[in-house]
Amino acid sequence: MRCVGSWMIVWMVGSWVAGRVVAAPQGQESQKARPNVLLVLCDDLGYGDLACYGHPTIRSPNVDRLAAQGLRLTACYSAAPVCSPSRAGLMTGRTPHRLGVYNWIPLGSPMHLKRSEITIATLLKRAGYATCHVGKWHLNGDLTDPDQPQPSDHGFDYWFSTQNNAIPSHRNPISFVRNGKALGRLEGYASGLVTDEAIRWLREVRPKDRPFFMFVCYHEPHEPIETDPRFSRLYPDTGKRSPYDPSTSSLAAHHGNITQMDFHFGRLLEMLEKDGLADNTLVIFTSDNGPAITRAHPHGSAGPLRDKKLSMYEGGIRVPGIVRWPGRIRPGRVSDVPVGGVDWLPTICAVTGVPIPEDRVLDGTDVSPLFFERSFTRPKPLYWHLNYASSLPKVAVRRGRWKLLATLTGPNLRINANISESDQRAFREAELDRFELYDLLADIGETKDRWESDASQVGPLRRDLEQRYQEVRDAAPTWPEWTWPKKEGQIIRDYVRRRREEAAGHR
Repeated sequence: MRCVGSWMIVWMVGSWVAGRVVAAPQGQESQKARPNVLLVLCDDLGYGDLACYGHPTIRSPNVDRLAAQGLRLTACYSAAPVCSPSRAGLMTGRTPHRLGVYNWIPLGSPMHLKRSEITIATLLKRAGYATCHVGKWHLNGDLTDPDQPQPSDHGFDYWFSTQNNAIPSHRNPISFVRNGKALGRLEGYASGLVTDEAIRWLREVRPKDRPFFMFVCYHEPHEPIETDPRFSRLYPDTGKRSPYDPSTSSLAAHHGNITQMDFHFGRLLEMLEKDGLADNTLVIFTSDNGPAITRAHPHGSAGPLRDKKLSMYEGGIRVPGIVRWPGRIRPGRVSDVPVGGVDWLPTICAVTGVPIPEDRVLDGTDVSPLFFERSFTRPKPLYWHLNYASSLPKVAVRRGRWKLLATLTGPNLRINANISESDQRAFREAELDRFELYDLLADIGETKDRWESDASQVGPLRRDLEQRYQEVRDAAPTWPEWTWPKKEGQIIRDYVRRRREEAAGHR
């Protein structure tokens, strides 16, 4: 009887462990048992910009295959509707406004992710992971300035990064820095260069006796867009010309840019398979915000969602989200449970057995129970805060099916690259003003404001929003005044002028 009881205990414990990853003790064998983590972030990739999210034209076979092999999230959110704040929230599990990352960070800006913040990479590195960042960083103003924290100060052993965009364009960029050394002009297209470096690190540089965390940040399809002709040729070459490559249409350049990213991402996935790494690698694929939809390239898609990048409506913050983990996540699943950018840090910590920081407020939640088809309770609602949002609402909160948005008192700030005392004073003094309420399960496009008709939902959500807003606003630091010298913008403008002159000379 005693033997049967012992066997039952072993069986029950084994069944529980099979469904999750627990913290492993120290030692080489336990380190090998921990999953690798590949976190892939695209730039300005909209909710509707992939075939697996309903785009009728864009070809994205490798991302589509990833979705078929894992879990596709239909209510995945970025941490903010614009790039630098979104990345800060993702890396720290904290609402970016409380970190002082209020805006996109231009070249030379003093704004940065402070050294005191703890990132996913720092936590995993402390736990024995090899760590690498390749692609767009955008969490400081200068990748060669020792006075600003660099990727290595935030946990990355190795990095091949751009401060912001691939400039002067995605073709032959001059803006990459490897481990603090500026590389000058590189031949090729950004997504290919990023993938080449990722594969080289995995095969030639990383220590093979340790698990790895790799953060791959593709520039696509953020402007300034240039696309290899083999991908732009897949789409119509009619209509408005691309300002960065007048030899092709704006539409072909944009759509081809996404297919170009998909092709190179596919190379990275293929390498994991060939080298026997795929089965023990958790892959997370997402985007930093909604589609830009600019005058130069008005072709990004938010699908059925309202608005675009910079907006607090769904089109600005709801993004693609795909998770694959062979043998742990059942293939072909779809979930409409809300997941936010701030959730990735606590989630990755949970599946790798790494403790989360206890000396600071985290705004994210471990959503790994979703991977194993279990329910979970979110102790805090998802929250977004951007004083520079293009929409009239500047803050929002989502709990369950309901989303509450609010405008703020004070000036309606327009996004800009400068840091001013007047703007920061407006941040500190603004109060919640007018509210909008939407039932996202019944009205994904946010077409009907339910503020007056669903009074039973208003009280709890308003209390949530007021509490989070006041806490985050009051915790936020300030920066010294600074005026952007527009160095990056001038490089791009000069490049566009030369490309137009070249195109005119060939006509």
